[in-house]
Amino acid sequence: MINMTRFGLAIDLSRCTGCNTCVMACKMQNNVPMSLAWNRVVVEDCDFEVGAVGTYPNLTRSYLPIACQHCENPACLRVCPTGATYKDDKGRVEIDYDKCIGCRMCMAACPYNARVFNWEDPVRDPDFNYGDKDVPVRPKGVVEKCTLCKERTDRGDEPMCVRCCLSKARTFGDLDDPESEISRLVREKKAGVLLEEQGTRPQVHYFN
Repeated sequence: MINMTRFGLAIDLSRCTGCNTCVMACKMQNNVPMSLAWNRVVVEDCDFEVGAVGTYPNLTRSYLPIACQHCENPACLRVCPTGATYKDDKGRVEIDYDKCIGCRMCMAACPYNARVFNWEDPVRDPDFNYGDKDVPVRPKGVVEKCTLCKERTDRGDEPMCVRCCLSKARTFGDLDDPESEISRLVREKKAGVLLEEQGTRPQVHYFN
């Protein structure tokens, strides 16, 4: 019997406060340069990061955390000409930086705008590499994105965005294990996915 694993996230939007702790935790864990972000939190129905819906004083905000959706049927993988983008044995969509030629076809194909590109030599503040010692250092001219904290999750830990979420809005686990907490939440909360019509079958689920 083959032991299958399909890692994913379930995000409770009713708990997300837009604090951006997940964004900073991701940057620090994964040595992300100052000008880039693998993980971001947008204000829904707004064109601006600090926007709100309504007319003053009756304003509301709702937040949507977005990163790589680690799709079962990833559009990025289908267009990669070198095989740099791949699905690993735990269901994560990953990038082999040694194979990436910087063509950015994957960025064009991704319907979630979930990848970033190193246009310049990476700049970090402080001026040295930080984060997990096992995270690869990416050079200028490659695409990068959320890895579901591959180095941490390979060791049996949670992704850093889950570990540091102040409001406990994020749940990580194996979607192929019906007894896991993430499977229970997806099932009981009738969690949905972003842009279902694209047919990419994301492994990041959202519910309220």
